[in-house]
This record gives sequence, structure tokens and C-alpha cells, in this order.
Amino acid sequence: MALKVIAFDADDTLWVNEPYFEETEKKFCGLMEDYLSHQGLSQELFKIEIQNLPAYGYGIKGYILSMIEAALKISNNTIDVAIIGRIIELGKELLEKPIELLDGVEETLETLKGKYRLVVATKGDLKDQHRKLHDSGLGAYFHHIEVMSDKQPLDYQKLVSRLDLKPEEFFMIGNSLKSDVLPVLEIGGHAVHVPFHTTWAHERIDHKVEHPNFRTIEKLTDILPLLVS
Repeated sequence: MALKVIAFDADDTLWVNEPYFEETEKKFCGLMEDYLSHQGLSQELFKIEIQNLPAYGYGIKGYILSMIEAALKISNNTIDVAIIGRIIELGKELLEKPIELLDGVEETLETLKGKYRLVVATKGDLKDQHRKLHDSGLGAYFHHIEVMSDKQPLDYQKLVSRLDLKPEEFFMIGNSLKSDVLPVLEIGGHAVHVPFHTTWAHERIDHKVEHPNFRTIEKLTDILPLLVS
């Protein structure tokens, strides 16, 4: 492989993210349990989140707005204003969560530093992702930070062009087959899946991935024998 750039997803690849959303969702369901079962509340919230993605994009701020919209819809606009206030507080708590690096992240970045250009390629809210990168202490490892509105093949093609690369020189590592693997393979790049123990329903796929440019590893450091001779 004639690789020049190694790109990393951020949330649930470099640091913990989805468990914080799951924790917040449980608290939201607890606030709203007089109206629906927790399962029904989760389903309604998820439906509204997906409907709002084209307008809000990915990230905590859109999630807060979706929780408020779900509360209003589920309660038929009768929800107590105090509960709306508590939902906003839940969102602010999400925005203030500490950064918990995943195992092997610093070892991997330290080993690859200087051998490749390292890039963060992630979705989400621009300000929040920059905050998390700053708080992580990892910023100095990266040549470029790309916070993408989505991760479709065209988004990766634009990133590859901005980095002045050929697709076959681009290597993406992430926890989502849907966002970090399939679109990269489609444009001719290389991709590695590092599974995380929990995945947002929107990021799951129901088929196996088979491609000569694709690999699955158990933990991030497992990529080092492939990239460092």
C-alpha cells in the first residue's frame, strides 16, 4: 500500500461517545415515563432525530432540539416547562462530559507520528468536536482536522482532494462500517473497522463487508503491524 494519510474517526474510535448519549436517553425516558414506555419513548426520539438530521446534522445540539421536540409531541404540547428546562440541562451535561481516551490511542498515534500525515475525519458539531479534540490532548498529532456534515462518498472524495491525494493513498480507521468504511471503499481508499461495544442504531448495517481494501481489528494498536514495518 502506497499510503500517505491515515485518518481517524473521533467519537468511539479515539474517545468514548455513544455511552454518554445512551445515558442521557435513559434520563430523558425517566422524565417522560408518564406518557409512554421507555421503549416507546426511545423509538419516538430516534424517529425524530433521523427526521431532523438534514436540518440539524449530527451532534449534541441537534440532539437537544430533538429531545425537546419529542417531549412536545409525545405530551401533545402539554409538557411542563420544568421538564423542558431539565432536558436542556441534560444537553449541557453532554457538552461538558470529560474526554475518556480509548485503549491504545496514544500509543498508536505516537508510533505513526512522522511516518504518515495523520488526520481526524469525523462527523458532528464543529465547535463541540474541536472542544473534544482540545480536551483530549491529541491535537498535536494531527496534520488536519475535518469535521464533516456527513460521511458519504462525495464527502470523502472532497477530503481526499483537499489533501492532494489519490484515493488509494488514503487509509480510514473508525468504529462505523456505515460511515467510516463503506464510503471510503467506494471511492477506492482503504478502511479498517475497529468495533466499539455499542453503536448508534443509525450507524448499523445488516450485511458483511468483503473487499480487498478492508480489514477488521479488535483494538486500535492491532493496526500498527500493518502500517509500520
